[in-house]
Amino acid sequence: IKVVSLLFAILLPVSSYLSPPTVRIIHSGHACNVEEERHTERVYTIREGETLELTCLVTGHPRPQIRWTKTAGSVSDRFQDSSVFNETLHIAKIQRTQGGRYYCKAENGLGSPAIKSIRVDVYYLDDPVVTVHQSIGEAKEQFYYERTVFLRCVANSNPPVRYSWHRGREVLTQGSDKGVEIYEPFFTQGETKILKLKNLRPQDYANYSCIASVRNVCGIPDRSVIFRLTNKTASPSIKLLVEDPIVVNPGQTVSLVCITTGGEPPPILTWVSSNDSLPQRSVVKGGTLTLPAITSDEAGVYSCVASNNVGNPAKKSTTIVVRALKKGRFWITPDPYHNDDHIQIGREVKISCQVEATPPEELTFSWLKNGRALRSSERMVITQTDPDISPGTTNLDIIDLKFTDFGTYTCVAALKGGGIPEISIDVNISSTTVPPNLTVPRGKSPLVAREGDTVELECLVSGKPKPIILWSRADKEAPMPDGSMQMESYDGVLRIVNVSREMTGSYRCQTSQYNGFNVKPREAIVELIVQYPPTVEPVFMEMRQGLGRPVVMTCRVLRAHPSRVLRFEWLLSNRLLHAGAFDTQRDETEYTIRSLNRDGWGEYTCNVINEAGAGKCTFQVTGKAYPPEFYYDTYNPLWQNRPRVYGFKLQWTQMNPNAVDRIVAYRLGIRQELTLENTFQTCYIPVDGTINKGELMTHNLTELIKPESYEVRLTPITRFGEGDSAIRIIFCTNNYPWPFSSTFHCSFEEEPICMFTQDKNDDFDWTRHSAATRDTKYTPNTGPSGDHSGSKQGFYMYIETSRPRKEGDQARLISPFFNVAPKNPYGITNPPAYCFGFFYHMYGKHIGTLNAFLKQKGQTASEGLVWSLSGNQGDRWKQAKVSIHPTSSFQVVLQGIRGPGIEGDIAIDDITLEEGECRDPPPSE
Repeated sequence: IKVVSLLFAILLPVSSYLSPPTVRIIHSGHACNVEEERHTERVYTIREGETLELTCLVTGHPRPQIRWTKTAGSVSDRFQDSSVFNETLHIAKIQRTQGGRYYCKAENGLGSPAIKSIRVDVYYLDDPVVTVHQSIGEAKEQFYYERTVFLRCVANSNPPVRYSWHRGREVLTQGSDKGVEIYEPFFTQGETKILKLKNLRPQDYANYSCIASVRNVCGIPDRSVIFRLTNKTASPSIKLLVEDPIVVNPGQTVSLVCITTGGEPPPILTWVSSNDSLPQRSVVKGGTLTLPAITSDEAGVYSCVASNNVGNPAKKSTTIVVRALKKGRFWITPDPYHNDDHIQIGREVKISCQVEATPPEELTFSWLKNGRALRSSERMVITQTDPDISPGTTNLDIIDLKFTDFGTYTCVAALKGGGIPEISIDVNISSTTVPPNLTVPRGKSPLVAREGDTVELECLVSGKPKPIILWSRADKEAPMPDGSMQMESYDGVLRIVNVSREMTGSYRCQTSQYNGFNVKPREAIVELIVQYPPTVEPVFMEMRQGLGRPVVMTCRVLRAHPSRVLRFEWLLSNRLLHAGAFDTQRDETEYTIRSLNRDGWGEYTCNVINEAGAGKCTFQVTGKAYPPEFYYDTYNPLWQNRPRVYGFKLQWTQMNPNAVDRIVAYRLGIRQELTLENTFQTCYIPVDGTINKGELMTHNLTELIKPESYEVRLTPITRFGEGDSAIRIIFCTNNYPWPFSSTFHCSFEEEPICMFTQDKNDDFDWTRHSAATRDTKYTPNTGPSGDHSGSKQGFYMYIETSRPRKEGDQARLISPFFNVAPKNPYGITNPPAYCFGFFYHMYGKHIGTLNAFLKQKGQTASEGLVWSLSGNQGDRWKQAKVSIHPTSSFQVVLQGIRGPGIEGDIAIDDITLEEGECRDPPPSE
């Protein structure tokens, strides 16, 4: 164990070290160029698909929080705001839409926030596209003989693209050929280049190449496209081998056939739909679109589009109509010439029937009386409404109603094409057929309920036939519980599940003309009152205070129904302290501790109670000190003691030092990062006197081993005990990532697993495990019985291959980054060697594969495989060693792949990384 010497703290009685933030942005990743712009902002140029890394470096105390924001980019491009110190914004495979201005904002509550920005310019070049057109007024299928032709070249790019034209191997320039003119239309602003061939000549039939170039910026190569112009070049033409419209029954399979009738080069056929996209189950094969088992939702306009970049695309469309009948309804209209809603002998009565039909022109109606066909006559007049005025409606007018006319009338709706079930609607006309009436049952309004209950609002409807009841809000324009503005009910009951306080108010029940009388609607009002417990604040509050000082806790009522609060009660750890009736003149209740003692620490609860329940305020009264705030702006905090040993000046201030009892000491813990030793070495730093706000404290750490990094934990101590801790990492260098010592060793004995991480893009995770805690239901005949050392208590990592895992699933464990420092200031010329070793256990008849990869930072190529083994290796631990030669900061990746069955657990343990080539390779077995 390496010893770290901890010196006494030095309290500096100087002015406050609190300071507002400053910020600057540094960059890494794959920048093509970084240039100044207006002296305050840099422009960061990067190639599309590369990795963007921007780091916001700040000063200020307390340590400022950092947040990244962005403007001038795609709205859909969002990244999470950061509040991590020196946060690096990392965007892998950056896209053109992610260019724009990135802002780093740092604030610590002192002065104004510090803001810096950098503009990210993403460079790209797409493949060019050549389209061919003829001069206006000369459009024919084959118009290129003795005609003027325009070849237009377009490529999306940033920066602006430069174009050049070739005819075969000949470079075409303005003036090089009298029959050729090259120009850029003014309105395109350089986005396209047009080659004009005037009065086409025989030599103009050739291969034309358009080359798009951004002059190799960011290493982007030129892109080109070739178009062959012949005397047969023609724009596309197509033909649909189907009718328009196509009327089908639901469930039928529809095939739309589109063929090309002309075009050179051969056109490409595509299908589009008026529904934004083709149905999910549709099948496109060549020019044929097949829609299996078509539904009404798939009806619409389908278009075949042919394109070959010559002239304009050809387009032909047809409309698919899917037959449907739905929503059959009726209503009865009494004699309109008499001011009476009732049906009476000797007067006229009209029965109307309506359905929704597709297509409407196929709709037919027939009428029956008591099951027998009814024909139109002088007293029984059957009419069908004009489809343009009221589509899908038929009327039966009974003139001079007689007693013999009483009976059941049936309206039957059908489609001429057949295949769709008919809709029949029965209407009974008798002496008992009377208009509706609505009433609210006694005791059902106002209706009082508690929040979360299920309630039923009820209106009694009388009359024959009973109409549909429509429910809506009567007191305001607001949606109903299902989100609609109106809800239907066939029995007059509106059922609301999990009623909320927002649903309090007046509800209107109203008769509909459908399935009833076509008379003035009847309506009634039902009042709903929803009671809920008091809403209070604060829901939770931590109150830090020193002994002997007063503590005042206030619980405030924001809203409640009923607003008449009955009582309150204050408790400490479920022990009643005080209770009483709530003062209705005030909206709060207080509890005061005149002088806090040790028995007064704990959790206080205030319950404010009404008929619907209780609202609870919680106060955690504690003497715990606030955390210290590390000072990151120390000038030159590092010094050299002797070779491979360094010292570090640790400085901090105390947050709110006077909020609690005087801090009497600090507990300082330190441990080395990336080593097997994960326990903190601790010492106590005594504090004499009172610490002032902003007062800077210093503690010198010595005997730190280069180039190791250390985790430091600092905890204030008062009479209460330990307060909140603060943690920071100290480095012997400012270079990122983690510095690499001569030896790295990890045996997975601690939960942080030596800063290894699980890959988020794999199928499942590695599991940290010990034989002593193994589940009794574990899979036999696979996996180790202990760690590499043979200990039952020792831990190792393994992949669990039981269900739901399937063959081929992979788990990836990724090491932290290790830094490779160059031996000279001009970079790495001879890559250093490292020996990567580990123990593995691969026992079971279904063992899959264990792979090891080397992953280097800044390289876009895939990871390099350095070691691999498959199949059953027996019930014992074996060692693997392999030499690796990274040229930049690197990680190692261990990948376990599941075999064909459950007896395939793979385990690893005791991972090592040492400088130099592997000298003693493991014995071959």
